[in-house]
Amino acid sequence: MKQAKIVLDKDYQVSRVDERLFGSFIEHLGRAVYGGIYEPGHPLADELGFRTDVIEAVKKLGVPIVRYPGGNFVSGFHWEDSVGPVESRPRRLDLAWFTTETNEVGLHEFARWADRAGAQIMYAINLGTRGPEQARDVVEYANHLGGSRFSDMRIANGKKDPFNIKLWCLGNEMDGPWQMGQKTAREYGHVANEAAKMMKWVDPSIEVVACGSSSSEMPTFGSWELEMLDQCYENIDYVSLHRYYGNPTGDTPGFLARTMDMDDFIHSVTAICDAVKGKKHSKKQISLSFDEWNVWYHSNEQDKEVWKREKWGRALPLLEDIYNFEDALLVGSMLLTLLRNADRVKIACLAQLVNVIAPIMTRNGGGCWAQTTYYPFMHASEFGRGTVLKAVVDSPVYDCSDYEGVPTIDTAATLGDDGSVTVFCVNRDLSEPCLLDLDLRSFGSLKMVEHIVLHHDDVKAINTEDNPFNVAPTTVPVTALDSGRAEISVPPLSWNVLRFAP
Repeated sequence: MKQAKIVLDKDYQVSRVDERLFGSFIEHLGRAVYGGIYEPGHPLADELGFRTDVIEAVKKLGVPIVRYPGGNFVSGFHWEDSVGPVESRPRRLDLAWFTTETNEVGLHEFARWADRAGAQIMYAINLGTRGPEQARDVVEYANHLGGSRFSDMRIANGKKDPFNIKLWCLGNEMDGPWQMGQKTAREYGHVANEAAKMMKWVDPSIEVVACGSSSSEMPTFGSWELEMLDQCYENIDYVSLHRYYGNPTGDTPGFLARTMDMDDFIHSVTAICDAVKGKKHSKKQISLSFDEWNVWYHSNEQDKEVWKREKWGRALPLLEDIYNFEDALLVGSMLLTLLRNADRVKIACLAQLVNVIAPIMTRNGGGCWAQTTYYPFMHASEFGRGTVLKAVVDSPVYDCSDYEGVPTIDTAATLGDDGSVTVFCVNRDLSEPCLLDLDLRSFGSLKMVEHIVLHHDDVKAINTEDNPFNVAPTTVPVTALDSGRAEISVPPLSWNVLRFAP
């Protein structure tokens, strides 16, 4: 059996975890809204048409913020279309996803859903085909008390009290040629600066996220962040990162190593932010918003067929990746990467939440079930709050197609406010269990209270409506600590949550 050692000390801390690290994303795309969170006439729909089974599944994830309404969708979106009487709202062609948007669910409706799901809104504005003036107007509509054109419009539309939205995205992936209103870094940086300035004049309490490059693989990556930040550094609060991974060739060891790339991406953007800080002699530190991350590749061919067959339809079944067990392991490792970088990554959004590359799936008129990726997110959200500890790890390593020296044991640990310690661990080894030598001596008297394991013999195993618990976590007997140390076996290819309490 392979062996690894993990040493934790209560004084060696990375950062307090911002709860927004466990955010998610609902875009007007596919069946995320219509047929996902909203389905009037469904047996489990509430009086507003929202599916209560979906709301309960979201609440179990503990999602504190939801990015809305896009995504690529937002670059052609007119926020005014989504308010006022539903029967008067226009139907528009969505050039991002080649569908027809009916605007049945808009800002007021989504705010009600978010409240029922226990989440705040992270609202994205259109800086593709629109600009700073419209950005200012929607902040006034959402957050101003009253006595002005747009705040009075909100009141007339039935919402006396402001929505009080505190987090705003300044557009989406503006360096992407697929984006409506694509811009150069200088063009976008100027527009983002003016939008942020005007939005904060309306409501100084808000925070804003500027668009980083759409991906670390974009030719614009790096130079985009440098030039964009040079334009808007003092008026923005976060820079966004987006990253998706796939395994179309079936290379499981290489796929599970992709978080090495994610970690490099975070460190690169952090370094660029700090370089601009130095150049400007600024005292302000920019943090990161990893507001799109996930596995995404299963549905690519299916989407082409849907568009060929049903272009311009409503709520087409797009980006409906069916996740398998190895996807859950990578999602777990991505969560661990976010936690280890919690000193700079303050916000993150699993993209997306329901039906569209999502941990939660539904059938129109039918059931709601958890995909394999649901469980690592649920565990990290529930037990990953508090303070991230700096783990010293001695692990076996392996080489794969893109990386050398990949740790077999991927881990992160948190210290709870109640003195509890949680160790998260992914064993990337395909065939061998690993014996963890866990050193917790600095925490005083602890006992192990739970060992949760997500494991399956088939890396391609999935969950379905008919078999929703094919891949699901189990608990195994706990190990007694001896003077603050324990030896714990973790299965090959497994996600583990090791919980300790005073």
